[in-house]
Amino acid sequence: MIIIDYHDKRPIYEQIIDRFQTLILNGALEPDTQLPSVRSLAIELSINANTIQRAYSELERKGFIYSIKGRGSFVRQDNSLAEKQKAKTLAELCGQLKQCKEIGITQPEVIQCVNQIFMEVSA
Repeated sequence: MIIIDYHDKRPIYEQIIDRFQTLILNGALEPDTQLPSVRSLAIELSINANTIQRAYSELERKGFIYSIKGRGSFVRQDNSLAEKQKAKTLAELCGQLKQCKEIGITQPEVIQCVNQIFMEVSA
């Protein structure tokens, strides 16, 4: 379920957050599904439990999960999360597109890249 890429420059807890967000937004983790305990996930990934706890705390702060004391962490049912994530991603994409334009990447080059990415996803 969660795979850590040690070549990734991002901290491990951010990788965990991103992976759980993707699983939740794609529907792979349904609402009210219990997440692995901090201790069991830390053992499974061979990392410090504080790293998992930090990721879970951030996921809860962002509204992706909720905790029940003594029972664990669960996926929150919030249909607006997907829309918020789409809006955030589109805003980031617009920033990247502005950068592309500033350094001389043409619209046809961007469109070619977009088409290539969407062809890979469909295949």
